[in-house]
Amino acid sequence: MVNVPTGWWVDDEGVLVRPPEPAFPWRPRPVSDELMAQLPAVSAEQLREAQKMQIDPEAYVAALRDWVEKGSDSEHALSPEEVIERSRPRDASESEAAAAFELGQHRHRTGYPDAAVRWFRDAHRLAPDNWTYKRQAWSLADPLQDRTEQYDSDWLTDVRKIGAENYYPKVEL
Repeated sequence: MVNVPTGWWVDDEGVLVRPPEPAFPWRPRPVSDELMAQLPAVSAEQLREAQKMQIDPEAYVAALRDWVEKGSDSEHALSPEEVIERSRPRDASESEAAAAFELGQHRHRTGYPDAAVRWFRDAHRLAPDNWTYKRQAWSLADPLQDRTEQYDSDWLTDVRKIGAENYYPKVEL
């Protein structure tokens, strides 16, 4: 899992029929100008950028409902071979990133937040496309995920770098 919201489908026998993918159950409501004016400046900018993200909750929910109704006969239920093909293999760098992230989490949870930064930075370097690693570290340093001294990046800067429309990969339904 590299971002939220993420969904994966498991059938009644415990078999994975769709690997982790962006999963939107609804379309976020537009935010009023009144609310935007009350937000911290960075939060308002983040929200404006997030509104540019490409999502298709209607299609996802329709596919999910089709699978619930039809089970393995649904065109959206993948074969084990298709699940494996769509699953992201973890190379050595991603495995090291996962270990670094867990060490950062452990250091932070056990009362050593400054010692956690080194491990989170390693996770970011080793898995630069993993938004979960980034967002966790950023939010521990600043709940608004703005730029801090601990990290070379922040949510808004990184999203603008890749383009908000590229933040979520397109789900193949």
